[in-house]
Amino acid sequence: MNQDRIKQIIEGEIRAIRNIPVNETIGQAVDLIYEQVHVRNGKVVISGMGKAGQIGHNIATTLSSTGTSAVFLHPSEAQHGDLGIVQSNDVMLLVSNSGKTREIIELEFLVKQLFPDIKIIGLTGNPEGDMVRFCDVLLHTGSPQEVCPLGLTPTTSTTVMTVIGDVLVVLMMEKIRFTKEDYARRHHSGYLGYKSRSS
Repeated sequence: MNQDRIKQIIEGEIRAIRNIPVNETIGQAVDLIYEQVHVRNGKVVISGMGKAGQIGHNIATTLSSTGTSAVFLHPSEAQHGDLGIVQSNDVMLLVSNSGKTREIIELEFLVKQLFPDIKIIGLTGNPEGDMVRFCDVLLHTGSPQEVCPLGLTPTTSTTVMTVIGDVLVVLMMEKIRFTKEDYARRHHSGYLGYKSRSS
Protein backbone atom coordinates (compact mmCIF):
# COMPACT_ATOMS: atom_id res chain seq x y z
CA MET A 1 0.00 0.00 0.00
CA ASN A 2 1.36 3.40 -1.00
CA GLN A 3 1.56 5.39 2.21
CA ASP A 4 2.19 8.63 0.32
CA ARG A 5 -1.09 8.15 -1.53
CA ILE A 6 -2.91 7.59 1.76
CA LYS A 7 -1.43 10.80 3.15
CA GLN A 8 -2.41 12.62 -0.03
CA ILE A 9 -6.05 11.56 0.36
CA ILE A 10 -6.10 12.63 4.00
CA GLU A 11 -4.52 15.98 3.12
CA GLY A 12 -7.22 16.51 0.49
CA GLU A 13 -9.88 16.10 3.14
CA ILE A 14 -8.04 18.41 5.54
CA ARG A 15 -7.75 21.13 2.90
CA ALA A 16 -11.47 20.90 2.22
CA ILE A 17 -12.28 21.35 5.90
CA ARG A 18 -10.00 24.37 6.13
CA ASN A 19 -11.75 25.83 3.07
CA ILE A 20 -15.22 25.79 4.65
CA PRO A 21 -16.48 29.39 4.50
CA VAL A 22 -16.65 30.90 7.98
CA ASN A 23 -19.08 33.80 7.88
CA GLU A 24 -22.27 35.16 9.40
CA THR A 25 -24.50 32.47 7.88
CA ILE A 26 -23.49 29.87 10.48
CA GLY A 27 -24.53 32.22 13.28
CA GLN A 28 -27.77 32.96 11.43
CA ALA A 29 -28.52 29.23 11.20
CA VAL A 30 -27.86 28.77 14.92
CA ASP A 31 -30.11 31.72 15.79
CA LEU A 32 -32.88 30.37 13.56
CA ILE A 33 -32.67 26.89 15.06
CA TYR A 34 -32.70 28.37 18.57
CA GLU A 35 -35.75 30.52 17.81
CA GLN A 36 -37.81 27.71 16.29
CA VAL A 37 -36.83 24.93 18.70
CA HIS A 38 -36.12 26.58 22.03
CA VAL A 39 -38.46 29.57 21.84
CA ARG A 40 -41.31 28.33 19.63
CA ASN A 41 -41.12 24.67 20.78
CA GLY A 42 -40.64 23.28 17.29
CA LYS A 43 -37.95 20.95 16.00
CA VAL A 44 -35.34 20.72 13.28
CA VAL A 45 -36.57 18.58 10.37
CA ILE A 46 -33.55 17.45 8.36
CA SER A 47 -33.77 15.88 4.92
CA GLY A 48 -31.41 14.72 2.20
CA MET A 49 -31.06 11.98 -0.41
CA GLY A 50 -28.40 9.29 -0.61
CA LYS A 51 -25.10 10.01 1.14
CA ALA A 52 -26.23 13.56 1.96
CA GLY A 53 -29.26 12.05 3.64
CA GLN A 54 -27.04 9.82 5.77
CA ILE A 55 -25.14 12.90 6.92
CA GLY A 56 -28.47 14.60 7.63
CA HIS A 57 -29.59 11.65 9.73
CA ASN A 58 -26.38 11.87 11.75
CA ILE A 59 -26.86 15.61 12.33
CA ALA A 60 -30.45 15.00 13.46
CA THR A 61 -29.56 12.33 16.01
CA THR A 62 -26.61 14.33 17.34
CA LEU A 63 -28.72 17.47 17.77
CA SER A 64 -31.41 15.47 19.56
CA SER A 65 -28.92 13.88 21.94
CA THR A 66 -27.54 17.30 22.85
CA GLY A 67 -30.76 19.11 23.71
CA THR A 68 -32.08 20.38 20.38
CA SER A 69 -35.04 18.34 19.12
CA ALA A 70 -34.49 17.11 15.58
CA VAL A 71 -35.77 14.39 13.26
CA PHE A 72 -34.75 13.05 9.88
CA LEU A 73 -37.39 13.04 7.15
CA HIS A 74 -36.64 11.00 4.04
CA PRO A 75 -37.67 13.19 1.09
CA SER A 76 -39.19 10.30 -0.85
CA GLU A 77 -41.14 8.97 2.12
CA ALA A 78 -42.39 12.52 2.68
CA GLN A 79 -44.35 12.14 -0.56
CA HIS A 80 -46.08 9.06 0.85
CA GLY A 81 -47.45 10.54 4.08
CA ASP A 82 -44.40 11.19 6.25
CA LEU A 83 -44.75 14.90 5.47
CA GLY A 84 -47.20 14.89 8.38
CA ILE A 85 -44.25 14.99 10.77
CA VAL A 86 -43.65 18.66 9.89
CA GLN A 87 -45.28 21.38 12.00
CA SER A 88 -45.61 25.10 11.38
CA ASN A 89 -43.14 26.02 14.14
CA ASP A 90 -40.39 23.71 12.85
CA VAL A 91 -37.29 24.68 10.88
CA MET A 92 -36.14 22.61 7.90
CA LEU A 93 -32.49 21.78 7.25
CA LEU A 94 -32.20 20.54 3.66
CA VAL A 95 -28.94 18.87 2.61
CA SER A 96 -27.93 18.66 -1.04
CA ASN A 97 -24.38 18.87 -2.36
CA SER A 98 -25.58 19.84 -5.83
CA GLY A 99 -28.19 22.24 -4.51
CA LYS A 100 -30.65 20.85 -7.04
CA THR A 101 -31.56 17.35 -5.87
CA ARG A 102 -35.01 16.71 -7.33
CA GLU A 103 -36.50 15.13 -4.23
CA ILE A 104 -35.32 18.03 -2.06
CA ILE A 105 -36.74 20.66 -4.43
CA GLU A 106 -40.04 18.77 -4.47
CA LEU A 107 -40.01 18.49 -0.69
CA GLU A 108 -39.72 22.26 -0.31
CA PHE A 109 -42.71 22.73 -2.62
CA LEU A 110 -44.82 20.23 -0.68
CA VAL A 111 -43.89 21.66 2.73
CA LYS A 112 -44.73 25.17 1.58
CA GLN A 113 -48.18 23.91 0.54
CA LEU A 114 -48.79 23.08 4.19
CA PHE A 115 -46.86 25.89 5.85
CA PRO A 116 -46.00 28.76 3.47
CA ASP A 117 -43.97 30.59 6.14
CA ILE A 118 -41.85 27.69 7.38
CA LYS A 119 -38.15 28.57 7.75
CA ILE A 120 -35.57 26.67 5.70
CA ILE A 121 -31.80 26.28 6.11
CA GLY A 122 -29.86 24.82 3.19
CA LEU A 123 -26.55 22.96 3.37
CA THR A 124 -24.96 22.70 -0.06
CA GLY A 125 -21.80 22.70 -2.12
CA ASN A 126 -23.46 24.80 -4.81
CA PRO A 127 -24.55 28.28 -3.69
CA GLU A 128 -26.03 28.88 -7.13
CA GLY A 129 -28.24 25.77 -7.15
CA ASP A 130 -32.02 25.76 -7.09
CA MET A 131 -32.05 25.72 -3.27
CA VAL A 132 -30.87 29.32 -3.13
CA ARG A 133 -34.36 30.40 -4.27
CA PHE A 134 -36.12 29.29 -1.12
CA CYS A 135 -33.59 29.06 1.72
CA ASP A 136 -33.73 31.63 4.51
CA VAL A 137 -30.13 30.73 5.36
CA LEU A 138 -27.72 28.98 3.00
CA LEU A 139 -24.67 27.19 4.44
CA HIS A 140 -21.96 26.65 1.84
CA THR A 141 -19.45 23.80 2.16
CA GLY A 142 -16.80 25.47 0.01
CA SER A 143 -17.46 23.23 -3.03
CA PRO A 144 -14.60 20.79 -2.39
CA GLN A 145 -13.37 18.39 -5.04
CA GLU A 146 -14.08 14.77 -4.16
CA VAL A 147 -11.01 12.72 -3.29
CA CYS A 148 -12.67 9.87 -5.18
CA PRO A 149 -10.39 9.15 -8.19
CA LEU A 150 -13.43 9.49 -10.47
CA GLY A 151 -14.43 12.79 -8.92
CA LEU A 152 -17.92 11.38 -8.45
CA THR A 153 -18.35 9.43 -5.22
CA PRO A 154 -19.45 11.61 -2.26
CA THR A 155 -16.33 11.57 -0.11
CA THR A 156 -14.89 15.01 0.61
CA SER A 157 -18.32 16.62 0.21
CA THR A 158 -19.79 14.47 2.97
CA THR A 159 -16.76 15.13 5.18
CA VAL A 160 -17.31 18.89 5.09
CA MET A 161 -21.07 18.46 5.58
CA THR A 162 -20.33 16.42 8.70
CA VAL A 163 -17.98 19.10 10.01
CA ILE A 164 -20.55 21.85 9.44
CA GLY A 165 -23.10 19.70 11.24
CA ASP A 166 -20.70 19.33 14.15
CA VAL A 167 -20.22 23.11 14.24
CA LEU A 168 -23.99 23.61 14.45
CA VAL A 169 -24.25 21.02 17.23
CA VAL A 170 -21.46 22.52 19.33
CA LEU A 171 -22.68 26.09 18.92
CA MET A 172 -26.21 25.03 19.87
CA MET A 173 -24.92 23.23 22.97
CA GLU A 174 -23.12 26.39 24.00
CA LYS A 175 -26.10 28.62 23.24
CA ILE A 176 -28.51 26.57 25.37
CA ARG A 177 -25.84 25.92 28.05
CA PHE A 178 -26.21 22.17 27.69
CA THR A 179 -24.64 20.41 30.70
CA LYS A 180 -23.23 17.00 31.48
CA GLU A 181 -26.34 16.39 33.60
CA ASP A 182 -28.54 17.23 30.61
CA TYR A 183 -26.52 14.78 28.54
CA ALA A 184 -26.94 12.03 31.16
CA ARG A 185 -30.73 12.42 31.14
CA ARG A 186 -30.72 11.58 27.43
CA HIS A 187 -28.22 8.68 27.61
CA HIS A 188 -29.44 5.92 29.91
CA SER A 189 -27.38 3.09 28.48
CA GLY A 190 -23.98 2.39 27.00
CA TYR A 191 -20.55 3.77 27.68
CA LEU A 192 -21.47 7.40 27.04
CA GLY A 193 -24.40 7.12 29.45
CA TYR A 194 -22.09 5.70 32.11
CA LYS A 195 -19.43 8.30 31.44
CA SER A 196 -21.89 11.20 31.61
CA ARG A 197 -23.08 10.08 35.05
CA SER A 198 -19.62 9.47 36.51
CA SER A 199 -17.92 12.24 38.49
